[in-house]
Amino acid sequence: MRELKKFYRKFAFALCIVWLGLMAPLGLGAQAPQPASAQPPQSQEAGKSAGESPAAAQATPDTPAQLTTEQKISPGEAKELFREVDEILKFSSTDSDLPIKHEVKRRLTSRDALVAYMTKHMSDDEDAKRLRRSELVLKKFGLLPQDFDLGKFLVALLREQVAGYYDPKTKTVNLLDWLGVEQQRPVLAHELTHALQDQSFGLEKWMKAGAGDLAEHRREPTLADIESDELSTVRQAVVEGQAMAVLVDYMLAPSHRSLLNAPEVVDALKQGMLTGTPDSVQFQNAPIFIKEALTFPYRYGLDFEAALLANGGKDKAFAGAFTNPPHSTRQIMEPSTYLSGEQIEPMPLPDFKQSFKDYKRFDIGAMGEFDVAVLLDQYAGTKASQSLYPQWRGGYYYAVLPKGNPSGALGLLYVSRWSNAEKAAEFAAIYAKSLAKRYEHVHGAAEDGQQPLDDLKALKTWSGRHIWKTEQGEVVIDVKNDTVVITESLDEATTAMLEQELFTVPVAAGK
Repeated sequence: MRELKKFYRKFAFALCIVWLGLMAPLGLGAQAPQPASAQPPQSQEAGKSAGESPAAAQATPDTPAQLTTEQKISPGEAKELFREVDEILKFSSTDSDLPIKHEVKRRLTSRDALVAYMTKHMSDDEDAKRLRRSELVLKKFGLLPQDFDLGKFLVALLREQVAGYYDPKTKTVNLLDWLGVEQQRPVLAHELTHALQDQSFGLEKWMKAGAGDLAEHRREPTLADIESDELSTVRQAVVEGQAMAVLVDYMLAPSHRSLLNAPEVVDALKQGMLTGTPDSVQFQNAPIFIKEALTFPYRYGLDFEAALLANGGKDKAFAGAFTNPPHSTRQIMEPSTYLSGEQIEPMPLPDFKQSFKDYKRFDIGAMGEFDVAVLLDQYAGTKASQSLYPQWRGGYYYAVLPKGNPSGALGLLYVSRWSNAEKAAEFAAIYAKSLAKRYEHVHGAAEDGQQPLDDLKALKTWSGRHIWKTEQGEVVIDVKNDTVVITESLDEATTAMLEQELFTVPVAAGK
């Protein structure tokens, strides 16, 4: 799962993308341009010429039909946008208190140019391996259908959804030749905020800080590695949340309102982000995890920034969030935990090298509050998810393949800790019920005189240790106090060793 985050960061995080679907709730979707009367006054001062627009995008088998007839902005409209960049940059600077240190380069680009960039990097062997790892782990958790082609889908989705981007490598804001002028102005307010972030803090360096590659480490992971695994996702939420805050303020400026005094606008944004525009075919057909992962930085990042603005003003919400960044998705989803400086007790780790001596590491990562929320959303519904996920208090997974059998079933250790035993039992019951949706054959196995649990649909609470037989091996779910230990497709001896370690090992182990 962490590999999908790394892969997505390479294209979306590194390019600071704003999605077309995010604009729909503000009336800026592909089919609903914003009226001119609702926009801030435009600059009349002269600027750079736009130059020639790249060639129109060509239809591909994965391209929605409407994209083959998309309208291109005219050379005159492009020149107008280029003239307005400097004024919108001033607005973004004033709204964020991030200073303008130098002029921002600008260029007009096409869908084909963006897709060519993505395709080039996706063909890289290392990226292909990372994407494949992510796809298999997500399928193991049931977050992607077994026949889902993640790489193919992501290219089609990005082609459909990208509304603008800033490239920190070239220090350039990219105006898109397939979006109308009315749509591009608020997009520019968003993207130019990224340019200001980059000028003050160096986005590439800041985004990469502390975000190592656990899957590639030859050494065994430590608690520090696990705890830092969410940093790229969290920092992305800061970057995009700030840009969304400026976008909202830009849209509301003509009515003399802002993010802090227009909660209904924020609510509309959050409610509409997971829906997208009527013609967003790829996005609407995306699995829940994909929708949630791609919109998380914008939805929760916007809420996070609003909370910081309300509690400390612009300095805390913008520069302050860069100099003292949050470190977990829990702090983004629940800003009060960031503001209070909440510290969560470290998770216990097993001796990975000894416990998995018969297996080869495949992937490892944190299972943060966001990941748990998506699992709960998919298997229990939004209401149950919103009730339970705030009770999360730590988690991670470790995926392996049998040594000498690379085509064998992917083995999994998943450890999840909760605020109390009751919440741990609730989560374990929901996870157990997910087995029926993830495996074709699931049968409870009797152990130590306990009756096998076969009626998973009726399961509401939990006690002790239970085993299920599946076509991919055993699934064991063991609940003790506030901790849930889950193994899937591992041999009995390995599972027994892990349970013994995790329920008795001191918390400091693994550091």
